[in-house]
Amino acid sequence: MSQLPTNASLHRQLYDMTWPMLFGVLSLMTFQLTDSAFIGQLGRDPLAALGFTIPMQQLVSGMYVGLGIATTAVISRTLGQNNSDRARHLGGLVVMIGATMVLVLCLLVWLGQQPILTLLGAEPELWPVIRQYWAPWLIAAWVGAMVYFGYSLCRSHGDTKLAGAVMVTTSLLNIGLDWLYIFYFGWGLPGAAWATATAFSLGALVIYPLLIKRGWLGFDLAGLQLARAVRQLGGIMAPAMVSQMMPPMAAVLATALVASFGSTAVAAWGLGSRLEFFSIVVVLALTMSMPQMIGRMLGRGEIESVRRLVRLAVQFLVVWQLAIGLLWLLGSGLVTELFTTDAEVQSILANYLWRVPLSYGGLGACMLMVSVCNALGLPLRALLISTLRLFLCYLPMLWLGSQLNGLPGLMTGALVGNLLAGIIAWQLYRAGMARLSAQSRQEPREVTARNAG
Repeated sequence: MSQLPTNASLHRQLYDMTWPMLFGVLSLMTFQLTDSAFIGQLGRDPLAALGFTIPMQQLVSGMYVGLGIATTAVISRTLGQNNSDRARHLGGLVVMIGATMVLVLCLLVWLGQQPILTLLGAEPELWPVIRQYWAPWLIAAWVGAMVYFGYSLCRSHGDTKLAGAVMVTTSLLNIGLDWLYIFYFGWGLPGAAWATATAFSLGALVIYPLLIKRGWLGFDLAGLQLARAVRQLGGIMAPAMVSQMMPPMAAVLATALVASFGSTAVAAWGLGSRLEFFSIVVVLALTMSMPQMIGRMLGRGEIESVRRLVRLAVQFLVVWQLAIGLLWLLGSGLVTELFTTDAEVQSILANYLWRVPLSYGGLGACMLMVSVCNALGLPLRALLISTLRLFLCYLPMLWLGSQLNGLPGLMTGALVGNLLAGIIAWQLYRAGMARLSAQSRQEPREVTARNAG
């Protein structure tokens, strides 16, 4: 499983690597939507508490996803050099670094609850509800990070099927435990977080023994040049992590802006954000499956193959996301009734579904270009794309729209910002590829000149 097929067409390779991740990510999004639907039945305050939690959830996940990106890039290239021992040691290093970093971040979030909630604009009467939820949620976030590092090691070795299978299993378990903990045991909102913590813990108990058994994970770092390995990971991890943490930082600011319209607006915005995660499941699967393909193509000097692969993926996801956006628009009435019984939240959510999902093609293209640039060894370009998307396109358009037409204008601003970001990301990717192509043509000439000398 650690070797990708080289004789299959790009379409086939992309399909074989992506479909397990598609089902895995789809299952994760499904349990998150189920969480939202169950929590929506508890009333507006628990739903608003969830809305204020989502930016922090994105912040924590941004850290461990950034490390996961570095893991895939470094280990896949190491395997391409037929150095499986070093790859195993790198896996252990990643898990230890990741466990420590995420634990520290979770502790900081817990200790900084009051200033965080003040920044987010949470009403003081919601603070006890949020505090009750955040204790089990942060535990679930740390365990989820540990499972994600396991997924990253699987993808690095070209095995997306194991990662996808564990994703599906833990998600189905989470859905079952949601009903049990929230309603049967009567734990309410905290029950949703305890369900996630339980499911992820069982997933970790499955995936880590398998990683060790296959020789993909080892904690004996004596044979690893530690300083060099940390520098190698950090060179990709630092900009990738900053890039991944940009969206939650923007989500904090966006939530604060939405909160100026009241807690009902935050509840609807939080539901819309969950629906957005579900809608871009194909994009997320591609960002997980493509980096190792690109890394190995790049190692073989197949720049044109990388170009064709990326073009194929972008063409597909733009058409797919437009279809998804139209489905949300047509089914907005049914969706709003399914996820909440509050008439005011239903109205705001319907406005969201009539506008924002139509821009998911631009959002998807932007996210994919960030992943591709990281895989190409261009982390600073990926960081630039993330920065421009959020602070040149998305947030300014949100603010401008809110000034022009209130909450509906804010949602129109999200639509315009996502589309503009997709166009900018594509142009920056093309410029990066042009530089890589020029470098690949220059290197053989330099080698020839040295040999002639």
